[in-house]
Amino acid sequence: MSTDAIRTARAYLLRVAEPPAPALWRFVAEYGPIDAARKVRAADVPDRVAAETAARRQLDLAEHDLEFGAARGARLVIPEDDEWPAWPLLSLEVATGRGVEGMAPPLALWVRGEAVLDDVLSDAVAIVGARAATDYGESTATEFAYELSGAGTTVVSGAAYGIDGAAHRGALAAGGVTVAVLGCGLDVGYPAGHVGLLNRVAQRGAVVSEYPPNTQPARHRFLVRNRLLAALTAGTVVVEAGRRSGARNTATTAGLLGKAVMAVPGPITSASSVGCHQLVRDSRATLVASVADVVETVGRLGSGLTRHGDGPRRRTDDLDPESLRVFEALPARGGRSPEAIATESGVGLRRVRAVLPTLELAGLAERCDEGWKQRNA
Repeated sequence: MSTDAIRTARAYLLRVAEPPAPALWRFVAEYGPIDAARKVRAADVPDRVAAETAARRQLDLAEHDLEFGAARGARLVIPEDDEWPAWPLLSLEVATGRGVEGMAPPLALWVRGEAVLDDVLSDAVAIVGARAATDYGESTATEFAYELSGAGTTVVSGAAYGIDGAAHRGALAAGGVTVAVLGCGLDVGYPAGHVGLLNRVAQRGAVVSEYPPNTQPARHRFLVRNRLLAALTAGTVVVEAGRRSGARNTATTAGLLGKAVMAVPGPITSASSVGCHQLVRDSRATLVASVADVVETVGRLGSGLTRHGDGPRRRTDDLDPESLRVFEALPARGGRSPEAIATESGVGLRRVRAVLPTLELAGLAERCDEGWKQRNA
């Protein structure tokens, strides 16, 4: 089974369902992308998958999308690629497994830029906030991004006007890496006033979207995009936000995913800071007044450090109960077949076959001659 065939299948699947598509994501995990694509085309799918794909299943533009993207310097990164950011995106899988709505992982990601996703997202923080930002907000976002980037942290944001743009510019000014996650196709050029900025981001980092070429911006797509901003980073810093805003939506999502949520205080008379103050007042965000505060907060929740006072963090802490049972059924030495793992764990064989590749991507399991085993830490 060639990677090209898998990439083509995922390009097709990415276009036939509007993200997030939890039923399709589970279907692909169970059958694999090639068989899943074949079944979707033939309408040989369960009702829940049909509900997500029926309207577009005959829209097969995979080859066109791949050629169109390549001509514009974009590539389709898939879970089967080495650069796939499997570890940060595992938080979406865990949330979906726990029944949290709207958290299904992306089937693939369109990327424009030289940065290798898995590398640059291994140490990343999101900075988000109001489009109609004040001078105080923009200068704070720029300063935070500059200092974080100068310390080697990747700054991730959504390329919108206001705080997002200031964050990207601050990272670029420091000569660091920044990643823009869009709520439209990479080729759309939105927002129009940031086309030049997006080109600079691609030169130093990456512009990312789960939406196929020519997908137009829409409010619901930005809200869906926000789960990626939260998932791909260790924490989210909100710099200015109204009472109801996309930035607060990103912060809420980050909290649901177990990521650090931080808010920058502002003048008590500023409507632009009401959302930040409310997050802190409701104990849903940590107040941060400096980059040192950000580093301390993210580090407190980081891998291998104390988390929520529960002692040293284990590498299996983010697994849902079913995946943990599969992991614990894996031998430390030798190997075990999926059928034997199903018997040992009490998890259905189809589900076991879907979970094993996820554990492999997370660095918890590996294939061997005898089947599957635990991967040494």
